[in-house]
Amino acid sequence: MMPDVPARWRGECEEDEDFKASACNKKLIGARKFYNGFQMAVEHSGGILNETLSPRDHEGHGTHTSTTAAGSQAANVSLFGYASGTARGMAVHARVASYKVCWKLGCFGSDILAAMDKAISDGVDVLSMSLGGGSGPYYQDPVAVGAFKAIEKGVFVSCSAGNSGPARSSIANVAPWIMTVGAGTLDRDFPAFAVLGNGKRVRGVSLYGGAGMGDKQVELVYHSGLRNITSSGSLCLPGSLEPDRVRGKVVLCDRGVNARVEKGMVVKEAGGVGMILANTAGSGEELVADSHLLPALAVGRKVGDEIREYLKSEAKPTAVLSFGGTVLGVKPSPVVAAFSSRGPNKVTPQILKPDVIGPGVNILAGWSGVAGPTGLEGDTRRTQYNILSGTSMSCPHISGLAALLKGAHPKWSPSAIKSALMTTAYTMDSTNSMLHDASEGQLSTPWAHGAGHVDPNKAVSPGLVYDISTKEYIAFVCSLGYTVKQVKAIVNRPNVNCTRKFRDPGQLNYPSFAIVFGESRVVRYTRRLTNVGLAGSVYDVEVEAPEDVAVDVKPKRLVFKKEGDRMRYTVTFVSKKGVSFSRDDAFGHITWKNGENQVRSPVAFCWVQQL
Repeated sequence: MMPDVPARWRGECEEDEDFKASACNKKLIGARKFYNGFQMAVEHSGGILNETLSPRDHEGHGTHTSTTAAGSQAANVSLFGYASGTARGMAVHARVASYKVCWKLGCFGSDILAAMDKAISDGVDVLSMSLGGGSGPYYQDPVAVGAFKAIEKGVFVSCSAGNSGPARSSIANVAPWIMTVGAGTLDRDFPAFAVLGNGKRVRGVSLYGGAGMGDKQVELVYHSGLRNITSSGSLCLPGSLEPDRVRGKVVLCDRGVNARVEKGMVVKEAGGVGMILANTAGSGEELVADSHLLPALAVGRKVGDEIREYLKSEAKPTAVLSFGGTVLGVKPSPVVAAFSSRGPNKVTPQILKPDVIGPGVNILAGWSGVAGPTGLEGDTRRTQYNILSGTSMSCPHISGLAALLKGAHPKWSPSAIKSALMTTAYTMDSTNSMLHDASEGQLSTPWAHGAGHVDPNKAVSPGLVYDISTKEYIAFVCSLGYTVKQVKAIVNRPNVNCTRKFRDPGQLNYPSFAIVFGESRVVRYTRRLTNVGLAGSVYDVEVEAPEDVAVDVKPKRLVFKKEGDRMRYTVTFVSKKGVSFSRDDAFGHITWKNGENQVRSPVAFCWVQQL
């Protein structure tokens, strides 16, 4: 049902032994592979290429992310009956071109750059990159370098924030010309239950699709409580479980170190008949469902601690597991995922990251027919759809929304699209409370959710946008203290001389603020807003800030006579006298409001020792 491919498209489908060019159509219009870096690394180490070098997805990750971004509508889909219904991508009428850069040994920077360069020259409008970038200087980060060329050519770039949360400053892909996306939950859940021998029924989540355990109680074991067993047994690492102690039993495994689904396989291979996967402090109360190979459920830290105490108090503890299918209308939602990487931004602390969050927990999308839903070699099950979690899943949601905005506003720049998504994002959940953080259940902050959770309907008509030109991005790079050679490596221009640069990287016309109080207790930035709404629009400013920071905005009213008008404002932040530089981070916002729109920018305040 797609119209003909536009004449401006210059991409192609590369044919290989397991991928025919005829597999492409009016929806999938490009499929390329990039492996020179991968091949050289293997040959340099004396290894042998043991992989089919084709554009086909042999793992599933690329299929899942691309269908999330732009998959066509598909009826009657599910993963073994879970999340059944009609699935669709964010931009169902967008076309997809695939650029395969990841192989068994990983994703090599040279291959990533080559793919980005080719995608830009092929004529893509949006680059969706669910892979990790660097956390060092931008001139050493292939994703940042490639993304700079993309935005220069009018291509929007969306990248995953990373799955290293809730650790502080764990965020990746932090260049300001990239849309950095964290992950939140949906209002859908997959409950599962464990009834302990003392009669207590605890709740968790699971996507186990088998026959279940029945009603009979089974002995429950936990290896940290057994003599001569190391902590690797508690983590259920490969080879850590003794079949004689596990066979026919349910095993409690601590979350961490190895993959969640691998723990289930370890238990099954040791003869266990079920698993309870219990969070520790690092994951808090976050629940991520998995399609385990044996009856298994995941529980939060508090429930996990209750089960651990039960194991200590009983001579022969028991449990039986059951599975509750799909539940909708879960509250509160969204909640920021514990695994979603956090700020502050270590590369440029004056740029607040992540930018936004989107759905990234328990996401159903398409799946490769080559791999089982766990991705484990021993998983022989096959399904057309899978449910996964990660910022890899949240990134393509925003990529698809960017495609929709590009279609609605063809003349908008990538930074205008980014601004629209950020300034219209929401920070209140379904219970009308501030967003919460799954790691400990406390309120979330912009270090975790950025500007908030994207709101597609509001983003179409944001009223005002913070637009940024290539020249301004170059001035930003020139303000970072890099050498001319390093600047050229990023901006790819031989004649760059940095005659124009910002006095402070935070002077960039960004839709959010990260205020770093250092030697001076005063930080002053100027921003520029462009009217993309009605002529004659008038906006008044609203400021929220902690008591020990004074914020002054001038002017306090902006009047836009016509569409396209630009107005500047200056905001001065002052850390009041007596405030300790060891003070905790603080947050606020600056919002320009009228009867139709609220253009909201989060503000994060950080004192230098806290970076």
